[in-house]
Amino acid sequence: MRHWTRRQWLTAAGGTAVALVVLGVPAVLIPNGLFTREIEPTWWSYPVWVATAVLSGLLLATYVRTGTQEAPSPSPGRKGLGGTVLAWFAIGCPVCNKLVLLAVGASGAMNWFAPLQPVLAVAGLGLLAAALRTRLRTLKACRVDTPV
Repeated sequence: MRHWTRRQWLTAAGGTAVALVVLGVPAVLIPNGLFTREIEPTWWSYPVWVATAVLSGLLLATYVRTGTQEAPSPSPGRKGLGGTVLAWFAIGCPVCNKLVLLAVGASGAMNWFAPLQPVLAVAGLGLLAAALRTRLRTLKACRVDTPV
């Protein structure tokens, strides 16, 4: 990342800002009139939210083409998307999530899903970090110049 261009850093910053809004509004970590939250966020929801957004922004920046170099194929896309989705489930309200309510009901959401949320947070951040690491290693190892 030391050799990133200004364009890559701007993409990382923009991607982080978008991820903060896209994750924070439905999870009501950003107070808004569109969504409500029945249960207050846990103390760890905020750091997980910010870390997820930062990792997502950095991962997005690895897909930016720089000069004459092509960015390598997007192989770790599943890890990045999976990590973001897991982190979103982790920071969301357990009884406000319709998918969770359909799967396990309201009592299951509180008794089974809520205690599982920290595990989802760690798994999501781990997947995002692994995807970013893979992308950065691939960019470093496979520098390919395209003919002009």
